[in-house]
Amino acid sequence: MLISSFKALEKEIPKTLLDISKEIRAAGGSSYLVGGFVRDAMLGTVSRDYDVEVYGLDAQVLLSILQQFGRPNLVGKAFGVIHLMTRGMDFDFSFPRTENKIGEGHRGFLVETHLHLTFAEAALRRDFTVNAMGLSLPELELSDPYNGKGDLEQKILRHVSPAFAEDSLRVLRGVQFASRFSLTLAPETIALCRSLSLADLSSERIFEEFKKWLLKPGRPSLGLDAFLEMDLSRFFPEIGPLGGSFEKLGKFLDAISLELPTITDLTSEEILSFAVLLSGAKNEREVKAFLSRITNEVNILRKTPSLWKFAPRLLENAKNFKQGFSDEFLRRASVELGGLRLALAYLKCNPLLEESLRVDVAQYFKQKSQELGVFDNPPEPLLKGADLLSLGLKPGKQVGKILKEEFELQLQGKIGTPEVALKFAKAKIGTLTSI
Repeated sequence: MLISSFKALEKEIPKTLLDISKEIRAAGGSSYLVGGFVRDAMLGTVSRDYDVEVYGLDAQVLLSILQQFGRPNLVGKAFGVIHLMTRGMDFDFSFPRTENKIGEGHRGFLVETHLHLTFAEAALRRDFTVNAMGLSLPELELSDPYNGKGDLEQKILRHVSPAFAEDSLRVLRGVQFASRFSLTLAPETIALCRSLSLADLSSERIFEEFKKWLLKPGRPSLGLDAFLEMDLSRFFPEIGPLGGSFEKLGKFLDAISLELPTITDLTSEEILSFAVLLSGAKNEREVKAFLSRITNEVNILRKTPSLWKFAPRLLENAKNFKQGFSDEFLRRASVELGGLRLALAYLKCNPLLEESLRVDVAQYFKQKSQELGVFDNPPEPLLKGADLLSLGLKPGKQVGKILKEEFELQLQGKIGTPEVALKFAKAKIGTLTSI
């Protein structure tokens, strides 16, 4: 249920911002909190992103007002954006503007500020109605010229105007908004998005939208629904059904989304999420092709295909897990994957396994790998090159060969302590010197 009054938000909005808005009003202008702040507030979440549009004031007048509260910085001259940091808080002030497409890419816009546009005229440039609302300052009254509140109540994501088509990134924004706010695309928005190309988008912009879809809290399955409705498989054919079912892929994505807080770092979250998104890809080549089109981050390009490639063995062994997850299998898996935390999440959430089996498998997998000391990190070789040199072996190919043989025996469970590893090394060196 959406909030019915914004007056209760007054204590959540920094007093400094309210004081600035009163100065703007006294100077003959008006100001609105816009964008995500209003949408999130209506959903019951207080955002700390304060974007303010100022109407009816010249830039120099606004600057003189802001200078009373801190040191304003004109960070976006072409877009008329003034950044103000004061008492540890950040505010962005901008002027109402129009945008007209004049070239390719996200920089191909003619942006003009117009001090005397109405709020409704300025809001025409926004992407979706739920992002085209404004909250007047300091009164905290809603301005909603395109019924964003109504669409939010009906859980509908609808574009504001035909100008939506001028920035194709908005198609991908539709996917991540559907996921984050549990929204369904309006039929006319689906039709418009299906007519647009994403060819002008940079890999960086695409990657950021995919990350918001997969990593921000929400229901990624609804993003997948939007993705399919807009026929984005035209551009990303590698995202295929899991076990022949997009419904299963959606369930997998939702389950992983809930599991992400257990993952220790952002890169690992990305590796896991993209491995799941691509779990229906036909082969490793497709996985690598998709990732290389959207990012150049080395860890993701290397480790995501590794997890994807290992997944079938993981699932096959899970069917008879007490035999399948042998000590040797877990040691080798940890070496291949750099630890088993992501493999555990993949197992725990995968709908290709029966739910009751997943619980038992995950518990056994984690307990066994922790007992072996290979859950968080792969096993370290017990024998080092320095050990061999201290035993009189000369640097050369034999050093690497003996180290490799010793580590192989470790993975098999035949060597378990440094003492046994050193004994093995002495025997190998003794064999070499006797030849």
